[in-house]
Amino acid sequence: MSLQRLFARVRWFLTLFLPAAVLAAPLGVFEDHADIGKPKLAGHATWNAASQEYVLTAGGVNMWEKRDEFHMAWRKLRGDFILQAQVEFLGKGVDPHRKAGLIVRSSLEDDSPYVDGALHAGDGLTSLQFRRSGGAITEQLEAAVKGADVVQLERRGNTYIFSAARFGERFVTREIADLGLGETVYAGLFMCSHNGDVTQTAVFRNVRVIRPAKPDFVPYRDYIGSVLELLDVNTGVRRVIRQSREPFEAPNWTPDGTALIYNTSGRGEGRGRLYRFDLASRQAALIDTGFAIRNNNDHVLSFDGTMQGISDQSTDQNQSTIFTLPAGGGAPKRITPQTPSYLHSWSPDGKYLLYTGGRNGEFDIYRIASDGSGTEQRLTSAAGVDDGPEYTPDGAHIYFNSERSGRMQIWRMRADGSEQRQVTEDQHNNWFPHISPDGKWIAMISYVDEVKASEHPYYKRVYLRLMPTAGGTPKVIAYVYGGQGTINVPSWSPDGKMLAFVSNTDELTP
Repeated sequence: MSLQRLFARVRWFLTLFLPAAVLAAPLGVFEDHADIGKPKLAGHATWNAASQEYVLTAGGVNMWEKRDEFHMAWRKLRGDFILQAQVEFLGKGVDPHRKAGLIVRSSLEDDSPYVDGALHAGDGLTSLQFRRSGGAITEQLEAAVKGADVVQLERRGNTYIFSAARFGERFVTREIADLGLGETVYAGLFMCSHNGDVTQTAVFRNVRVIRPAKPDFVPYRDYIGSVLELLDVNTGVRRVIRQSREPFEAPNWTPDGTALIYNTSGRGEGRGRLYRFDLASRQAALIDTGFAIRNNNDHVLSFDGTMQGISDQSTDQNQSTIFTLPAGGGAPKRITPQTPSYLHSWSPDGKYLLYTGGRNGEFDIYRIASDGSGTEQRLTSAAGVDDGPEYTPDGAHIYFNSERSGRMQIWRMRADGSEQRQVTEDQHNNWFPHISPDGKWIAMISYVDEVKASEHPYYKRVYLRLMPTAGGTPKVIAYVYGGQGTINVPSWSPDGKMLAFVSNTDELTP
């Protein structure tokens, strides 16, 4: 008998006696994968580090009533967490009820209490399914969306919130409270063929296991880790290129396309430094900013990439002041006479800087000559916060966000401040419009969680959205846990195909 056949026999023998045969190596963010409930045909899971995709193939008669048969990629987690994924079923399938999604279980026993967010391939049913106790009948809450392919399952204590959407649309949610699955659970991805005689396959992209900030965290004192990501704006595919327990924020994409520039945040000696992250080597190098070592997340490169503008708090009694210096580093030159001032854009010809200035209790948009000559010119005067100004590539218009209509919305004006008009009008608070290199698209961050219109806090559920500058309905291109520091600065790739941004998660410990 060959070793391959011997291994297959051993595996089959073990599945007769073990509730979940764990016979595979760890994959990606998960500890392992296993068949649950002894399906007739064995399933498996793979992780492609290059594409950052998981593929699950599974048999199994069902996940319903008193017991389940399916395949699961899992890791043990405690406390609160958020699972995310984009799911694609492969092939036409045999049974219309084949399903895949996100799952949390008390154990790997086939009758374990559990909750899942399930996508059904045949009729597009999207539902929150759960079993309250071992061997109990599965219950279901249908979501008000058909054919969803983006899913999120969040645990808050004993409450589980399932969110689902067709990519590009906003989440709809269902939740179940008082579902006690235990402090330590098995959480991850699942696939079920719903037909014991065949296996079916699904691909999982943009998989994230997120540990959110603790409910009692104190903003600007307590921080969690950061994840640097690249986003394909057409497909929504995200790629993690750096992750750190130490927080960093706001990536600028250099005009030559070779690097990103971000600032560190948090507390301690390393806070507020700028780094150049080389995309080829995946290495970060400190940028010399002289005495200005308390940079915030309002740093911007000139359109030609030769100069860097920074907002720094090393002087003026820790108030934000704007300086310029060579992009590669050097001695900072002070530009703004008054504080606080928060930089957001260079004009395409390099002659002006656009920024938000706090003056007499109001926050408005200002511009000033980039060489520091002359006086600042106030461009907005509405009550409340006007922020995030950015020039269009032709220099003719400025986009910004304003709370003057109630919620924070995107506005546009001419470069001299005239003809101010509202661009978005929806239930979200929308911040930081970033214009694509060809001037055709606006990327923005939109808060899903309810926040004050005048604030853009850390560690919230947000969308990254895209809309034409000519007008239209914004489309969701990323479902993110982030907020402050995610996309504060211009971060389009030079070819207009990608965005760089920062998401957040605390350490994942069992």
